[in-house]
Amino acid sequence: MILLPAPEKVTLMEGNLPLGLGTMIVLDASCPAGVSVYARMLKQEAAKWAGIEPDILRGAARAGDILLKLDPNLKEQAYRLNITEEGAVLCGGSAAAVGYAVSTLRQIVRQYAGLLPCLSIEDEPMLLNRGFYHDVTRGRVQTLAHLKELADTMSFYKLNQLQLNVEHTYLFRGMSELWRDETPLTAEEILELDDYCWERGIELVPSLASFGHLYKLLSTRTYERFCETPDSAGKPFSFESRMALHTVNVSDPGSMELIKSMIAEYMSLFRTDKFNICADETFELGKGKSKALADEKGTGALYVDYICELFDFLMKQGKTPMFWGDIICRHPELTGRIPHEVICLNWGYSPTQREDETRILAETGVVQYVCPGTCGWNTWVNVLSNSYKNVKIMTGYAKKYGAVGMLNTDWGDFGHVNHPVFSIPGLIYGAVFSWSGDAPDFEELNRQISVLEFGDAFGALLGCIGGISDEMRFSWHNAVMLKEHVQKGFPREALAKLFYGEDMGKVPASNQKLAETAEKLRVVSRGMDSSRRGIVSLTLAAIDIVRTFNEVGVYLASMKDGKAGEKQDGYALAQRLETCLYHYKKFWNENSKHGDIDRIGDVFFWYADLLRKDGDRG
Repeated sequence: MILLPAPEKVTLMEGNLPLGLGTMIVLDASCPAGVSVYARMLKQEAAKWAGIEPDILRGAARAGDILLKLDPNLKEQAYRLNITEEGAVLCGGSAAAVGYAVSTLRQIVRQYAGLLPCLSIEDEPMLLNRGFYHDVTRGRVQTLAHLKELADTMSFYKLNQLQLNVEHTYLFRGMSELWRDETPLTAEEILELDDYCWERGIELVPSLASFGHLYKLLSTRTYERFCETPDSAGKPFSFESRMALHTVNVSDPGSMELIKSMIAEYMSLFRTDKFNICADETFELGKGKSKALADEKGTGALYVDYICELFDFLMKQGKTPMFWGDIICRHPELTGRIPHEVICLNWGYSPTQREDETRILAETGVVQYVCPGTCGWNTWVNVLSNSYKNVKIMTGYAKKYGAVGMLNTDWGDFGHVNHPVFSIPGLIYGAVFSWSGDAPDFEELNRQISVLEFGDAFGALLGCIGGISDEMRFSWHNAVMLKEHVQKGFPREALAKLFYGEDMGKVPASNQKLAETAEKLRVVSRGMDSSRRGIVSLTLAAIDIVRTFNEVGVYLASMKDGKAGEKQDGYALAQRLETCLYHYKKFWNENSKHGDIDRIGDVFFWYADLLRKDGDRG
């Protein structure tokens, strides 16, 4: 039996509970109205996997029924699940905990259909706050329908907090210059998603860039005056600049007024009492317009002054502030100024992430979440092994140092090119480790996820796709950086550092492995639930892109060495790039708004044009 996250205590017993045409899902009188959402989820699961669609009612359970009830003797997030030959009883300390019991039963139904094994489960989470952080700013803005699907997946694995990274992809009123070339989320969409999440026991927490990472805002003619560096408007779009530049000028009082107005508008859409101001990677602070102030007070003090004013503003509105911890960890002497109500989001994404920051925050008394990652940024398929190791080590630090939560991040650097489905394994890693603090080894957990999430009877899916990123020789990051640095007129020596010609010799072996992976994937798909086979075409598309860019790298290496490829080779490779993009765009449009797809396409086209131009010379 596969249960994710693994329950604290499972006792298997003799016998089975058959689900029949007369089986009812019964809501006890103790259940608030919201529990009916979980009852409907269970009904849908039974209809799909057991071929039986139990009716839902309120009242007393009879033999063979499934009873949902609250138990005031249980902790708020604890639940019990008992299946006997007489029926099933699901108890929770709250409506959300009843939902956790239902999720566990849904997983059992998914595997045992209409003949449920008799058992007893007692369970509660290690961390009370278990979140997922999804980037809807740097390329991919998922549609409302697919954000709801994300919430459903989170509910299934007992995650209870969702944050969406927003810098400029919300339709702020009166700020059309900010989002005029975007497809932003609207207030109505946020309100509907907030309701949807709340009904499923998920807290939708607003996250809004308020200090650094304000590329679009501070590049506008209207607001460039608030940028730390001068002349920020009017420059061509750059993926690199969007990642690294544009920090608020804290020496201008108008900056704070603007940010507070944006926070006030945005936070009004959410029922939560939390608000994440981000405030990370303020690379330019004290280096431009605020340099004189930084020289007087120190950059660390300048940083803390600014965020503390925002904290005070939020707390006066009854909100609990949250912020990323990378800057404050460099100034532990200033942590005493952080109000005790504030939550520090301590991020680190290495598979061997050090514990220094977690320890520093704990020793200085700062309340913290640990924040690992799904490791999908700048890659076509997430680096699953890195994500597993990173999540495991960071949740271990959470337990060791008394963190109050875990927020697993899914960033979208350079266009968010990885399809959202490839972040689901990382999401589940976070759910598993934050609930129990432990998990099976990497291969076994991937087998279990393959079976439970993707309906793969062989349990081989993730083992098949997990190594794709290892075979990237000319990566998306390097492709973007090389293009942008050429366009900015960087000298040849600087460009050479972005292009690792020595890796190009590995392309034939890597592309052969990728071809073998594609063949294996087709075999694996034979044992998959038909409704989950969409990941096969997505993976095949990713493999084609990786192989094609690898060959572009080989071609560029020959150009660099003065050995231009054959004219037809350049033309054929350009056509392959454009064909890859055609299929990629179809998949993009299935779950995302327009977003950055044109900017991603521009990278493909730049290389295609370069290949044809060089082919003409050949």
